[in-house]
Formats: sequence, structure tokens, C-alpha cells
Amino acid sequence: MNRIKNRFSFPPQDLDIIKRRMLHWANQGNILLFLDSNQYQHTEGKYECLCAVDASHQIINDDGRFSQIKQHFEQHQDWLFGHINYDFKNKLERLDSNHEAHFDFPDFHFFCPEIVLFISRNEPFLCIESLTRSPDDIWTEIINTNFISDSIVSGKVAFEKRILQDEYLDVIQQLQNHIHEGDCYEINFCNENYAKNSIINPLTVFEELNTVSRAPFAAYYRLKDQYLMCASPERFLRKEGTRICAQPIKGTARRLTDALKDEQQKNELLESIKERAENVMIVDLMRNDLARFCDTGTVMVDELFGIYSFPQVHQMISTISGRLSDSVNLFDALRLSFPMGSMTGAPKVIVMKLIEQYEKARRELFSGTVGYISPEGDFDFNVVIRSLLYNAQSGYLSFQTGGAITYDSVPEQEWEETLLKAMAIEKIFK
Repeated sequence: MNRIKNRFSFPPQDLDIIKRRMLHWANQGNILLFLDSNQYQHTEGKYECLCAVDASHQIINDDGRFSQIKQHFEQHQDWLFGHINYDFKNKLERLDSNHEAHFDFPDFHFFCPEIVLFISRNEPFLCIESLTRSPDDIWTEIINTNFISDSIVSGKVAFEKRILQDEYLDVIQQLQNHIHEGDCYEINFCNENYAKNSIINPLTVFEELNTVSRAPFAAYYRLKDQYLMCASPERFLRKEGTRICAQPIKGTARRLTDALKDEQQKNELLESIKERAENVMIVDLMRNDLARFCDTGTVMVDELFGIYSFPQVHQMISTISGRLSDSVNLFDALRLSFPMGSMTGAPKVIVMKLIEQYEKARRELFSGTVGYISPEGDFDFNVVIRSLLYNAQSGYLSFQTGGAITYDSVPEQEWEETLLKAMAIEKIFK
């Protein structure tokens, strides 16, 4: 498609102001996806932020072969933004999700936006691409947008846990029995925190979350009355040219206010046999996934056990990459690696069945992904964690936390990790 394009300069010190004006302007649309890397320089990536507004075309609930989106992209060669629910696994692997659904995010939804806004890394320009409107008019509207935020909530938000502590500890032991019996060797187990009949301002909640827990794969997603407010530190999959990379996270340590003790926490995380074991299992799984669509001999581990710091936690992150084979396309890469191994465990199909058996909430968009596909066929997708989901029609508000369970896991420590990961989200409502 032919887009009307222009770019507009701004003082580099106004970057955050421009992003806020852009987001508040875009929030007038019924469909939008805002992606923010929050100036993290250690992650690969082309854009500081990207925003897609309104839809000229939508692809909803594609089949397990990505047929519709592939056909649309080959025909139009234009931007696509959207999401894949964790539950899309059911079409990919003929599985089931029997828990109650609380959100109306389709299992698969991409849209070709009417307007695309982006700021590339280290460049003080807002680029505007539109199918029908003048970029100059859009720029004028953005710089004149008032971004004073409303109150976060109307009334009180009180979260309940789907699984309480005693039951949670018991489930961890049962999962370890499966590991002991050889059914699997690592499983990601999550617990839902939910509040009913909540009235919140999703944009204000996202801005607060993105302030207290700035993350390189943050996202604000509106699909009519359904909202995602995401502070994810994790990339699922990125393609640039023929290079594909995944960056799974496994390994978490709490940040401390004392600098020396905080540095010690990082070193202990790096040296932890348990955390390394969790991480390397997922690295092996992702290597196997990439080998399904990359040229033989090109899959490699670029970084193993990298330690990176975020506002609340230190994380152990590894990077795996390969060269996309000429015999497959970009959609095969997504199809053959979804859902991401860091949110399942291994072996994938078996642990997804165990997740359905032992978890008590439907994951829906949580532990799925949001991201974009560029006109050149490059893409970047996150892992939807450290995130709130909100149904504005029903008032249902939810977030989930969890971690990787292995043979050596200590149930009480796993419970504490879920509380640590929930801390930044709960802090907003207090």
C-alpha cells in the first residue's frame, strides 16, 4: 500500500513528552497498539517506540497455518500490528482451554493500521505514515494534545488470588512429582490475581505502570473495550533480514536499595545452579524451535546467562539466533515457535497439558504476544508478562504471575517469586 509519509523533528530532551502526547492522541481510536522500548540500549531493536492507530483491515482468528495473514501480507506488503493469545496453541497443537474466559481478545488478531507513528532509536524525529490523512495535520494534533492523566481508579481495587498459598505449595509438589516420574523436566506454572467490577482508567494505569516498572517491551493495547497494560522485560522473537533471534528470561532476583547488596544479588543470581539450570533448559528448547526454520548450522547461543537489571528485579536473559531458511517464510517462524518456551517449559506439548490441568485460570492474552510486522517483512514480538488485562464492559481486571518449576525448586521460594513479580503492579493501586 502507498502511504503518505513525513517526519517531524523535536528537541531530544522532549522525547518522553512527545511519546505521551502521541499516546494520548492515539487513545481516541478504538484500536491501537503502542510499543515502547523505554530507552533500553542493551536490547536489539530498531525503534524507540511504535504506535498503530485504527484499522483499515483486520485478520481475526486465523487458522493454525497463518494462511489469512500470509495471504494479506503478500498482497499488500504493509504494516501489521496485533497479538496472539496463549490459547492459540489449541489450533497449533490440537489442545484445549477449558477454564472460563473473561476477556474478548480473539485468539489471533492483527490489523493493518490507518496511521503508523514511530521514533527510531537515537533519532529525534517522529515519523508519521498514513493511508488517507495528512501527516502534517496529525503532527499538529499530536503536539497540541493535552496529556494530563485522570485518576487511576474509581473506587477501590482489591485483588484476590485464584490459588491461595497452601494450595499453591501443594501444586508445586505435584508438578515436581511429574518431573520425578519423567513426564517433563521444567514447567511454567502461573497464578491469577483478579478483581471484579473494577472501574479504572486503562491509559493512566499503563502510564503509572510504565513509570514504576519501565521495561524494554512495554505495550499499551486497546481493542475496543479490551485493554492490555504491559511492562514486559522479555522478547519472544525478532526478525531483521534473514536473522531471527529469541531472548528467553529464566532467573529472577529482587532488587535491593543498598548498592553493594544489590550487586551481590546480581552475582548470586549469575552463580545460582538452580537458575542456570532453568535458563539452559529453555535455551535448549528455543534452539530446537529455531532449528525448525533456520538453516542447518546457523543456530547459535549469542549470550548465555546474561544478567540485566530492571526497576524491581534482576533477570537472567539468554540470546539465541539463527538464519531464516529460504524454504520457509516469516510466518513459519512464528507458527513453529509459538507459544514461547519460557512460558511453557519442556517438552512443550506435555507441559501445556499439565498447565491446563493444574492452573485454575485461562491465560488468554497473558503469556501470549503483541508486536508488529513491518512492510519489509521484519518483525518484533514481546512476551506478555508483568501485565494487566482489563475488560471495560464487565469490569474484570486481572494479572498473572508465576515461574519455572524444576526438580530442585523450593515451593516456598516459588511462592515468594510470584509475590515479587506482582509487587510493581499492586503498588499502582495502593
